[in-house]
Amino acid sequence: MVKVYLLRHGETEWNSDHNRYCGRTDIPLSEVGVRQAEKAREVLCSVRFSGIYVSSLQRAQQTAEIVTEGSTVTIQKDKRLVEVDFGEWEGKQKQAFIKADPEAWKRWLEYPESTKAGRTGETAEEVFVRARSFFDELVERHEGDTVLVTAHNTFNRIFIAGMLGMPLRNYRSIHQFNTAITVFELEKGQPISFIEINNHDHIKSLF
Repeated sequence: MVKVYLLRHGETEWNSDHNRYCGRTDIPLSEVGVRQAEKAREVLCSVRFSGIYVSSLQRAQQTAEIVTEGSTVTIQKDKRLVEVDFGEWEGKQKQAFIKADPEAWKRWLEYPESTKAGRTGETAEEVFVRARSFFDELVERHEGDTVLVTAHNTFNRIFIAGMLGMPLRNYRSIHQFNTAITVFELEKGQPISFIEINNHDHIKSLF
């Protein structure tokens, strides 16, 4: 069994810009995002991680570096943890791309498992498959360990929805605030056991 602390990265300027979609664009944390990560560090400072894994995008790496400041464990990047490829929606605000192409958004809401985000991006099923690949490997590598994984909003929600057996179109009913902490246990051949989802009490004082 491995215990996983799954974080969403801290806020970026695009997150605060009316939810401008940021999939693979590699932008850093904003000042607020740095403070959020510092608050998460206060919560997690007593947890001893045997492994630290992050998306290959800098906003996830920065978050993990702040949260685990002082740790001697090497932070490892894994491309399977990157955010969804949002295709033609990348860098655009939701209201703008829905107005420009409402059919693409409608199909994503109804059939994300087989619909490419932004017409040219990934399907939710493709995201879930790569997420499962990463976490299945984690179980094999970290038996009995506690591990930190820092990833992204839509990636986290699709993974959680899939592991709970929900239709992937329902992933939007799961919230993942910036630096929210989700904790679960994974054991080979056993159902996932969630301990908490989207704990963001540590950042409420910032707003």
